[in-house]
Amino acid sequence: MDVSGTGSADDNSGARAVITATARQLLVKLGAGGLSPAAVAGESGLPVSEVEAVFPHRDDLLTALLIDAYNDSGAAMEEADRAARDAGASAGARLLAVTRALRRWSFASPGEFTLVYGSPVPDYHAPQETVPPASRTPAVLAGIVRSALEAGELTAPRREVPGPPLLLPEAVHLFGGTPEAPFSDVIERGIVLWSSLIGLLVFQVFSRTHDSVRDEAAFFDYAVAVAAEGIGLVVPLGDNTD
Repeated sequence: MDVSGTGSADDNSGARAVITATARQLLVKLGAGGLSPAAVAGESGLPVSEVEAVFPHRDDLLTALLIDAYNDSGAAMEEADRAARDAGASAGARLLAVTRALRRWSFASPGEFTLVYGSPVPDYHAPQETVPPASRTPAVLAGIVRSALEAGELTAPRREVPGPPLLLPEAVHLFGGTPEAPFSDVIERGIVLWSSLIGLLVFQVFSRTHDSVRDEAAFFDYAVAVAAEGIGLVVPLGDNTD
């Protein structure tokens, strides 16, 4: 078997793994603003030239970390949703399962969570290649809401919120089209649910609720259930939290 050239590819893959693992550690220690090829080299023991051969600039490294974070968190939610569907769970139970999965990932990966959902990194602008992985989280949520709508599990809103059209075409496409009345604003309501979820995670990961509630995991479930009421979805509570 001809394996010519595979050694270099393997070496590059190994170096990338070391570099990104070190960069994740530095995210916790220094924050995204402290990342640079030189900082990674100093922490990992690799020569700066070897780090720059894989990630020539800080922005290349940040982009790689962002893509990995979006993919890892999205995959965790997708796996939780598959397991819930296989168990015959309702849409509300599926929502609880995927939000719990995102919470577990957030606490296990605080540096990556902060990179994705924390303050913007000065002078960094995420490139277009981050958009597909970033869409995985809202796609999971949209799929659950769509399933609930098709299965008749949503309760119609008590009132229509007046105002001009608010959605970009990309959001409508992600959901699969605009639903008919009385659920014509369910996409907007879903975005409110999504933003509420991320805001709740920011509060919990950054310890903003630890001195206000007795059980943060149980409060998370409660908050998800309350937020889901905004789209007319019942989230079952009372089982084990995590």
